[in-house]
Amino acid sequence: MSDTFTSYKRAETPIPTTHWLLPLYGQGFESLGRDGQPVQAPVPDFGPDELLVRHDAVGLCYSDVKVIRAGEGHPRLRGRDMRRQPVVLGHEVALTVVGVGENMRGQYAVGQRFIVQADIWYKGRNLAYGYLLQGGLSQYSVVGDEVLRGDHGCYLLPVRPETGYAEAALTEPWACVEAAYNIHYRQGLQPGGVAWFIGAEAAGDRGYGIGKGFDERAHPRKVLLTHVPPALRAGPQGEAFAAWLKERAAALGVEVVERQEVSADVEPVDDVIVLGPAGPGLIAPLWPLLARGGIVNLVSDEPLPQPVDVDVGRLHYDHITIVGNPGPDIAASYTPIRSTLKPEGTVWVLGAAGPMGHMHVQRAIQMTPRPRLLVATNLSSPRIADVATKYAASAQEQGIELVVMTEQVLGSQAFYARLQELTGGRGFDDIVVLAASPQAIEAATAYLAPGGVMNLFVGLSRGTIARLDLNAVRNGRQVRFVGSSGSSIEDMQRMIELAESGIISPAQSVAAVAGLAGAQEGLRAVSEGRFPGKIVIYPQIVGLELTPLPELKEKLPKVYARLEGGHTWTNEAEAELLRELLA
Repeated sequence: MSDTFTSYKRAETPIPTTHWLLPLYGQGFESLGRDGQPVQAPVPDFGPDELLVRHDAVGLCYSDVKVIRAGEGHPRLRGRDMRRQPVVLGHEVALTVVGVGENMRGQYAVGQRFIVQADIWYKGRNLAYGYLLQGGLSQYSVVGDEVLRGDHGCYLLPVRPETGYAEAALTEPWACVEAAYNIHYRQGLQPGGVAWFIGAEAAGDRGYGIGKGFDERAHPRKVLLTHVPPALRAGPQGEAFAAWLKERAAALGVEVVERQEVSADVEPVDDVIVLGPAGPGLIAPLWPLLARGGIVNLVSDEPLPQPVDVDVGRLHYDHITIVGNPGPDIAASYTPIRSTLKPEGTVWVLGAAGPMGHMHVQRAIQMTPRPRLLVATNLSSPRIADVATKYAASAQEQGIELVVMTEQVLGSQAFYARLQELTGGRGFDDIVVLAASPQAIEAATAYLAPGGVMNLFVGLSRGTIARLDLNAVRNGRQVRFVGSSGSSIEDMQRMIELAESGIISPAQSVAAVAGLAGAQEGLRAVSEGRFPGKIVIYPQIVGLELTPLPELKEKLPKVYARLEGGHTWTNEAEAELLRELLA
């Protein structure tokens, strides 16, 4: 029997002449819509090479809040007059094709469903869905060349008809989480890149050499040398290391530049190799000089004398990596870096109370390889208790010990003593940091086990400094500091496959739902961190205010009855919501 929801899924309902959207006209929450409410506008026309799409579900993200707070000062929007050209937010989008341009009819059809890889590049320019391109907080939109024929191809990824709308929309944030466990690091000096060799003051005679990555098969195009003392020896020939580098570079056609000091007037550097026990005054100035994907390689058999200022924002956003080894082979630092969780290992998710923290906990339980111990903590938030409520049973089913605690409740001394006790003093194989605090990063560093990896998932801005003891990178413990931000088309594709195969349940992250009328309050809730999970907006429903899932019991009892266990969003609950509230 056909009903409103079935017709909706098939895109059989007539396209209206007007639709609702929530534009952002400038800085601040008061600039959302008119008096905080959606506005009405004509449904846009679409051309022969374009598609008319219907937005079905949108996940709200803290990145949306950053746009609201910054307005025209946001890096993606500089130069835009938002009063005349308002922004429509919403980049975590599930959509359906409802109109196909004449020239596109062989490729697309009404009723096809897609998600959007939001980080859209077109003719070398970063546009992004929900930024310069109209986002999901609108009922309808037109997609054209930028999305369909962008620099990386088509930014639409197909979704099966039976996949839930929220399930699909949340693929985008989930893809960012998944990307953090699928990072591929290079295992040598950047071929064709710039390598800077810097000798520490106390370098001494170490017999340094380069075992691989500086030969005919692969080598930098340019080498910078600063204070590489002649006393450093390269291999059994005993020739001065600086002289060896120059000879090798000349044979390979590599440009060599000698510099007397570390300064900013250089092109971006792919590899900085620091020889000897460098102090903070040498390492701290390096971070602004590194290219995206750059590597700092600390090679010293003597301890670094002091903790070092590290730009943890660049580790997160720019894929900067810190490696090292005791020497003498510089290339020995470039061993494979484990990005997946260690099988049967120990994991600490630091700052786990928020939506992304829940996702990392959920992934550790649902995806292989799984840990044997999973510790989820937060400084003070009582929301951390929701982690135990939602995931304790599934963790137990997988044989994982799940421990949930806050530093405020236990007290700092007891909190860190408990971490030591849980790992037998060995530390954690994986520490995933979501706490927006350099101090938290500094404290957690001491709890990395030998071979451990700290993944800085938290989006601290570039220039945010944490003072870290980097000796564990180079003294044989071989810990690694890595970071990731965003996702690629491939990450999105992998995530939708994981969701549609039932391996990961993205909709399990939903904490509250709303229509467009509740979007402003939903964004405020994201800003204030009210919910431990995601807020999903259903744009085709206008009047539904922000509703936490437990409140559905009173407001929409038929929807509530289709939640799993009274607290987990399901495709069945979503279908009932749309069946009841679609106009």
